[in-house]
Amino acid sequence: MTSPPSQHPGGWIEQALAEHEEHEGRAAPEPGQVSDREQQVLDRIDRARRRRPKVREERITMSHGAGGKATHTLIEAVFLDSFRNPLLEPLEDAATLDLTLAAGPARVALTTDSYVVSPLFFPGGDIGELAVNGTVNDLAVSGATPRYLSAGFILEEGFGVADLTRIAESMRDAAAAAGVQIVTGDTKVVQRGKADGCYINTAGVGVFERELPAGGLGVASARPGDAIIVSGPVGDHGITIMLARGELDIEADLQSDTAPLNGLVAGLLDRVDGVRALRDATRGGVATILNEIAKSADVGVLVSEDDIPVRAEVRGAAELLGIDPMYVACEGRLVAVVDGGQADEALAALRAHPLGVQSAVIGHVTEGPPGLVHLKTAYGGTRIVELLVGDPLPRIC
Repeated sequence: MTSPPSQHPGGWIEQALAEHEEHEGRAAPEPGQVSDREQQVLDRIDRARRRRPKVREERITMSHGAGGKATHTLIEAVFLDSFRNPLLEPLEDAATLDLTLAAGPARVALTTDSYVVSPLFFPGGDIGELAVNGTVNDLAVSGATPRYLSAGFILEEGFGVADLTRIAESMRDAAAAAGVQIVTGDTKVVQRGKADGCYINTAGVGVFERELPAGGLGVASARPGDAIIVSGPVGDHGITIMLARGELDIEADLQSDTAPLNGLVAGLLDRVDGVRALRDATRGGVATILNEIAKSADVGVLVSEDDIPVRAEVRGAAELLGIDPMYVACEGRLVAVVDGGQADEALAALRAHPLGVQSAVIGHVTEGPPGLVHLKTAYGGTRIVELLVGDPLPRIC
């Protein structure tokens, strides 16, 4: 296994400061040291990140649903502040519940999700399959085995019964493929023009059947030296949805990557005991997950642009749209944080599954700067990867 990159991603800053100081005729800081000005910038960034979240807008905007900075602020400032409790505070994809039953203690995972994708039918899937797979994946990345789902439908007056039947049959097939059952549900109908055909809400329950690290899987467990792995090419789903809307004069041979990840996760956890965290890269893409790792674990993250798998069609369409593929949603990809010494074993486990054949190590967790994600670009430079701002890809799930 190759050794991880430098644990101090600020080398490019030192080089730039050295050149500036040389030009100004002053001594540059020694290698490995941080100049006063650089430290001031890092301290300012750190203070801003630790400031109590506050929603500054008076009304909800589309960016509040994009999975980026506005979404995180809304969740923390409104929902977490109102509902705060130890089960919710980790803000993982599913809550872990310890139950006391007559037969003995049991540990289960509980998640919920809503789907408003437009269009309802797209290359590679539809809203029904997406709803099942997305809920299954939220349970799977918590380390649980998905078992049961609920399905709630909000239907618009005038929506075609044939389309609704097609969606229900797609959910049936997706549930069978994932090994789960849809066991309860609800239906509501709103007046014409008050919805967009069909919205779906789900909940999912899974059970923990294998030993996990103390405290379970979670991005707060990431440690310096850990490897960061993505299970395949990123951005397929988001770009597919954008092109399926027909609003852009762009053609590409793409389809959504929507798929149930429980089999892939089970294979990884059965072979590798050094898995610290798993996340499925939906809204906000891989970039959002990397920022969540850095913030929750108070560590740095350094990834390489050249190591992030992106299909040529996705990259080309993203460039035309002015979008970074790192921010584009996936619906069948996960990001894993694994003990650096077990990265090769984790890759082998993921690549042994059809959904993980193109898995790749894209970077490592570093000691700092805490809370920041650095990307080594294809041109040799380094830049900070922030949370997504705005909503370049609305309603992709």
